Amino acid sequence: MSSVFNFSAGPAMLPQAVLKQAQQEFLDWNGSGMNVMEMSHRGKEFMSIAAKAEADLREVMQIPDNYKVLFLQGGASSQFAAIPMNLLRGKKTADYFNTGQWSKKAISEAKKFCDVNIVASSEDENFSTVPEKDTWNLNPDAAYVHYTTNETIGGVEFDAIPDVGDVPLVVDISSTILSRPVDVSKFALIYAGAQKNVGPAGLTIVIVRDDLIGDVLAGTPTMFDYKVQADNDSMYNTPPTYALYLSGLVFQWVKDLGGLPAMGEINKRKADKLYAAIDDSGFYQNPVTPKYRSWMNVPFTLNDASLDADFLAGAKEAGLLTLKGHRSVGGMRASIYNAMPEEGVDTLISYMQEFAKSHS
Repeated sequence: MSSVFNFSAGPAMLPQAVLKQAQQEFLDWNGSGMNVMEMSHRGKEFMSIAAKAEADLREVMQIPDNYKVLFLQGGASSQFAAIPMNLLRGKKTADYFNTGQWSKKAISEAKKFCDVNIVASSEDENFSTVPEKDTWNLNPDAAYVHYTTNETIGGVEFDAIPDVGDVPLVVDISSTILSRPVDVSKFALIYAGAQKNVGPAGLTIVIVRDDLIGDVLAGTPTMFDYKVQADNDSMYNTPPTYALYLSGLVFQWVKDLGGLPAMGEINKRKADKLYAAIDDSGFYQNPVTPKYRSWMNVPFTLNDASLDADFLAGAKEAGLLTLKGHRSVGGMRASIYNAMPEEGVDTLISYMQEFAKSHS
């Protein structure tokens, strides 16, 4: 086990077992004499790696056969544009929930291609909650409905899949992918950057229903056309080969743990104990409505903000890294993705309790 626990929101820590396997295979993958980074993406060695990664992801997430799995580049942010380019399909408007900074960025990009109807917004509440359903303003004629299931910066997470009727539902699950079971069939499109819960930065995953590809806006760049990518098995150009290889190792790691049901139990346990430590302390606060607290990103503040620097310095000495909150929010943020072991959460809680005791 590493001597430190990295609570970074992304790029984030990877499972130790995955890093060790990658280390063992670094100079010679499977007797090929090559590192995966050196392989031709058209060669049989890498093609087998890519095929296994897709098969394992399909198995772990129980992805139906009528969905394409695309391994792309450009980060989840590139999909803010690609989604309207591919899914407007002759319509002029799309629905968006506004629940945090990543929602805002998706909305800003979508406005370049269509009219955006804001279904609901929690901006006037500092993005500390998810608007209740009776406040939603859904447009039944929208091309699709978009939401960000977990806002990494604010630590706000939808507690259920929104019911939007027959309008195609699109979700950014960058920070919750693989963290628990999800019913893929409820969505038209799922997308995620890899660098939080899957693998290293550089890989973007798109899971899109077959019937929604092949009718793009005029002028859509070839690389943003889902049909082109699907027809070429995500290899229209050279994919991020090493990022895909490492992500494949993570998919196998999740399988070995017992799949997403087991992963979900572990993640809920980690989140519950950390929130309990915050709520019971009288020294720390979490600003999010309890019902919508994120399992993955836990922001918290100290009652006395002048102690922030001392808290972070002590945490670093204790091997607890990257706990400073996002600059737009302040305070602290502990990102406890799949790769964060319970030992790391327990160590953080112990440090928080000791710090509170010595500074109360």
